[in-house]
This record gives sequence, C-alpha cells and structure tokens, in this order.
Amino acid sequence: MSDAIAIPGFADPVADSQRAFRAVLDAMARPGRIADLGEGLRAPAPLDPATAAVALMLADQETTVALDGALRDAAPWLSFHAGVTLVDDPTRAQFVIASICPDLGSLDAGTDEQPETSATLILQVPGFGAGPGYRLSGPGLENPAILHVQGLPDGFAAAWQANHARYPRGIDVILCVGNRVAALPRSVSVEQL
Repeated sequence: MSDAIAIPGFADPVADSQRAFRAVLDAMARPGRIADLGEGLRAPAPLDPATAAVALMLADQETTVALDGALRDAAPWLSFHAGVTLVDDPTRAQFVIASICPDLGSLDAGTDEQPETSATLILQVPGFGAGPGYRLSGPGLENPAILHVQGLPDGFAAAWQANHARYPRGIDVILCVGNRVAALPRSVSVEQL
C-alpha cells in the first residue's frame, strides 16, 4: 500500500461525512457563504482537506471523476477510499476536481430533460477573503452576497453568466480552501465587482 493510500479518509466516517454533507448543503443553499467542514479529515498532498472531504462525500463507485494535472497525485487515494472511476477527459466526468478552473462551457451541463446529470466542479482555490470580489444574487439570497476568491481566472464572471444562462442546465461549483467551502450553484448570478 502506498503512503498516500495509507492516509485514512474521515476519522469518524459517519459523523464526519454527515458534518461535511451538512456544510456543503448549507453552502449550496446560501451561495457565497463560507462553511467550515471541521477537522475530521487528513488529506494527501496536494489536496486540501475540504477538497478531499467533498470528493469522498459526493463521489463513489458509480461516479466518474477527472483530476487536473496538479491534483493527479491524489488519484490512488481517491480510488482506494471512494472507489471512483477515474477518467482523463473532464468532459466525460460527473465530478471534476481541479486547482485551475477549466472552461465551464466544456463540461457536461446535463440535458433539458435531465439537468441533474450535469458535472460538478470541485475547485481548490488559494483563498477566500482576498482577491477579486463577486456579487452573487438569486435563489437562496434575500440580498446579494459578496464573495472574494483568489485563483479564479480573468473573465470568470462572464464565463459564469454563460453557464447561468443555460439554467436549469449548467455546472455547479464547490470552492474549497483548507477546511472551508463556498458554493456557486448554477441558479445564482455572478458579477465581478
């Protein structure tokens, strides 16, 4: 067994995965809100604990996952702990785990009949609270929310608006930093400040 595979998943698989699920669900319901996943997971480099927790919580032996080049070293750990099917082509993946935002338009946006089959992007970014600011509005937000995120590409807001325009189709994004997450469900509108 490799050293990476030997790193355990959740310390308490039931309680920690439930805590992570509730945090991600809350982040999806309240776009732009940063949720703490707690300390229940050690992740193999180069994954942050939040990225690893979200991947373990959402992906399983029936899902396809693509890892970008910077995160591919975590493939054996993810395969061992979640039993996922790894694919090289992110356009064929149900979950795309990346440290560099891919072209949202190239990922599977689902169909009009089955929008729930779209891909989810789990994006590991350098930080929250600094970097460009984004105004989020739409479902789950009584008032617009402001989210500052480091590591999103120039033109992200325009790419997001194109993704949002396909609603109910489109990509959902879960942003991960350390032990924290924020979510951008496809239903929310994003404008750069």
